[in-house]
Amino acid sequence: MPTNDQLVSLPDADVVRLAQEGREIAFRELVRRYERPVFSLVYRMVRDRETAEDLAQDAFIKVLNHIDRYSPEFKFSSWVFKIANNVAIDHLRRRRLDTVSMDGSPHASSAAEVEASTFDVASDQESALDEMEARELGDAIESAIGLLRPEYRACIMLRHVEGRSYEEIASTLDLPLGTVKTYIHRARHELRRALEGINE
Repeated sequence: MPTNDQLVSLPDADVVRLAQEGREIAFRELVRRYERPVFSLVYRMVRDRETAEDLAQDAFIKVLNHIDRYSPEFKFSSWVFKIANNVAIDHLRRRRLDTVSMDGSPHASSAAEVEASTFDVASDQESALDEMEARELGDAIESAIGLLRPEYRACIMLRHVEGRSYEEIASTLDLPLGTVKTYIHRARHELRRALEGINE
């Protein structure tokens, strides 16, 4: 049985095979590899950290329970993201309401706020104004994404946050390639409409 250090250097396929044989150490390695991207995807879907943590855990429980069903003809990462995405969409559908806070609640921190924290804060008023405008635009974009249908939101997140190809998105979401392209086109159109006039 490989050690932890040896597992780190193995490709996903080998680690999955060991996990399918019931090796707990192998499953822990898979969680280590994917816990951050899975959490990131789910968090951007539900916009609440505590909920995202719970849903990410649920996703990994499903991965563990169904690991014997995984087929190596597909990328393991796509299979994991598909499960995580389905968990997030099921949650959003159950709630039947938007999960993005529109009133500035603390839990709805935006990507713009995270990005803004890396800026060098200048002392002059112009730089402060630029930063404020960047924050406001980022918040508006995050809120607009939150208003999209869950299916559109999933496609946009996988394409523009995870950097997935159209083919990978189709595989992850189990959708025809044409449907993925349509969803992304419609999502971009809705985002443009939601953001019209923001800089006017």
